[in-house]
Amino acid sequence: MTAAFEPAQYEKRDVSTLNFDLVFEFLQSSFYLGAVRDGTVALMRPDKERWARVLGAHELAHVTILKSVLRKKAVAKPFFNFRGITESEAAFTRTAVAMEDLTVALLAGQAPKFHDRKLVAAVFSLLTTEARHAAWARRIGGFVPVASAFDEPKTLSEVGRAVRATRFVASRPRTRSRRKPELTG
Repeated sequence: MTAAFEPAQYEKRDVSTLNFDLVFEFLQSSFYLGAVRDGTVALMRPDKERWARVLGAHELAHVTILKSVLRKKAVAKPFFNFRGITESEAAFTRTAVAMEDLTVALLAGQAPKFHDRKLVAAVFSLLTTEARHAAWARRIGGFVPVASAFDEPKTLSEVGRAVRATRFVASRPRTRSRRKPELTG
């Protein structure tokens, strides 16, 4: 993907789908980088630590490019609560495998639906990268790298349900007062 695209030229559905993908990339980058920040990744064997750090950096790069494509039409980053999963190596790895597989299914289901041919090409490029992420995650986690001869594409609705079931997307933290803080001194 390149920043040469003009979001004004996209159909409304394309923008909506790109924003869905952006939220999913926010989720993934926060997941990996949260495990780095919490120290879980530092306790992993070296090849697994490298894998988690590289995927975190890749997912953050995906966020950056999607935001540059969407510009002012990009949604804000939601709040995430991984409910302790990033603090356990085993739970982190299982969740990473599921998340990468879900990303491939999401992109496989959405790439052919874009109206702009440049977007289709860009999303397929992202799809191939995510497919390699999924295979790497499966190998690192001790799973068969390629689960079947064909990937089953998923709709936005199916992926949305899967993400909601995790309860990883959290609501904004509440404050007690809506008043502006007073200066003290």
